[in-house]
Amino acid sequence: MSTHDAASPDTLLITVTGTDRPGVTSAILASLTPFGVAVVDLEQILMRGRLVLGVLVSAPRDVKKLRRAVTAAADALGMSVEFEKGSGDNRSRSRERAHVTVIGSPLKASAMAAIAGRIADCGGNIDRIERMARYPVTAIELHVSGAAPDRLRSLLAADAVQHRVDVAVQPANLLRHGMRLIVMDVDSTLIQGEVIEMLAEHAGHGEQVAEITERAMRGELDFEASLRARVRLLAGLDAAILDEVYDAIVVNPGARTLVRTLRRLGYRFAIVSGGFTQITDRLAADLGIHRARANTLEIVDGRLTGEVVGEVVDRAGKAAALREFAADLGIPVASTIAIGDGANDLDMLDAAGLGIAYNARPVVREAADTSLNVPYLDSIMYLLGISREEIVAADAAHGIVTPAPPLG
Repeated sequence: MSTHDAASPDTLLITVTGTDRPGVTSAILASLTPFGVAVVDLEQILMRGRLVLGVLVSAPRDVKKLRRAVTAAADALGMSVEFEKGSGDNRSRSRERAHVTVIGSPLKASAMAAIAGRIADCGGNIDRIERMARYPVTAIELHVSGAAPDRLRSLLAADAVQHRVDVAVQPANLLRHGMRLIVMDVDSTLIQGEVIEMLAEHAGHGEQVAEITERAMRGELDFEASLRARVRLLAGLDAAILDEVYDAIVVNPGARTLVRTLRRLGYRFAIVSGGFTQITDRLAADLGIHRARANTLEIVDGRLTGEVVGEVVDRAGKAAALREFAADLGIPVASTIAIGDGANDLDMLDAAGLGIAYNARPVVREAADTSLNVPYLDSIMYLLGISREEIVAADAAHGIVTPAPPLG
């Protein structure tokens, strides 16, 4: 039951359970009509054809007569009914409220038990539970009161690692419902693999560049110095190879769905990359992304010179781009979401209102607000309170058919 703002007189909680069928809610409410009671709270849950209907009403003058009327209505529907008399509405909830989203594939009962127990240990109460998705991952959202989001996030991090699930904790506030700017890294985040490694394969330096890239992404090397060293190994490469590389790019699963769905809600998107504009500008145009920033490879007489043009987009440059894009679009920085996987994304993740480490290196997972380790980029929408059913329905309304999930 949700919190009722005003103080209430004595109340009566009526809980109806049984096999769902049309007309249950209307019949139960109709049975209450002759008694002139006020509906203080109302909640209904349906799971696999089983209905739980809770109605909190002001206490009637004749409780016994009301009980008989409601019981008769429930019996006629083949439902069970329970009554509980109390004082007032739900217990007063703390102002500390949070959304805790748990994502797993599979999501085991042991993981949910550990998370629920941890919430209770720190004084939190689970007010409501919703399923956001059941395929290809299972996503469950817990509405929690009485525990500070920052403390919850810290405590649940260990459980997430132990039970191999993703757990995101966000404050319950209006930001979640407003238009937001999503800023994404490109290589190994928006797309699979690293563009510079794909280019290096054509130049005969694939393994060497891959090793340097990995060390840079772990934060072991200065990003700008490592980038310039890798780009020098591309010197002399025919610029036409850029077209071949672009055609070979594989966008991560769910990326198009993420952009398509959130654009319908007014979200804005940007990509900020330590890669190259010759790739990222085309990618932004292809996906419908509003802003893009990356480094530019110098090309002279149709060949790469092994140099980049202008200032390098490094760790600090990514954070600066996020702030600049937000200001340009008139979106508060608190309403930004940053997604990345490497050490050069850390400043951007820290600057954003919500920083998400996506299949990231350990140093990034530890620093980000939350992390996702499933291979579906559209799982981010579950953190925003958008369910799989809503995504599929929106696509269907635009003529996009989503394959049905397996039975079970």
